[in-house]
Amino acid sequence: MNKDITSRKDIELLVNAFYSKVKEDETIGFIFMDTVHVNWEKHLPVMYDFFENMLFYTGTYTGNPMEVHKHINLIFPLTEAHFRQWNFLFGKTVDEMFEGSKATLVKQRVNSISTVMQIKILNESSTAGKIF
Repeated sequence: MNKDITSRKDIELLVNAFYSKVKEDETIGFIFMDTVHVNWEKHLPVMYDFFENMLFYTGTYTGNPMEVHKHINLIFPLTEAHFRQWNFLFGKTVDEMFEGSKATLVKQRVNSISTVMQIKILNESSTAGKIF
């Protein structure tokens, strides 16, 4: 039986394991590695703050993930398959490492955020340039 997510250290372990999977993934890895060229030394601490704030309300994250993903979508058009794979890898990583109320909560919140992003980003892309 795995323990629940209880600290920033747990979040760092989760985020590191998750992004290790992402980097190697054939569906989304190239977006991070070859298209956007993520600076992992900068990106990972931001993700630690994001998830720590999500679970423990620390106030450590102050960014705007929607704007970041809208920008990525301008560089490389994202699809439902990209979001679906990201969610799958995240849920799989959580399930491999943790169980409990915070583990469940982080998966629920990630799915909620992903749904909103898909609606906003994919709909915005499909209506770009159209006049109503």
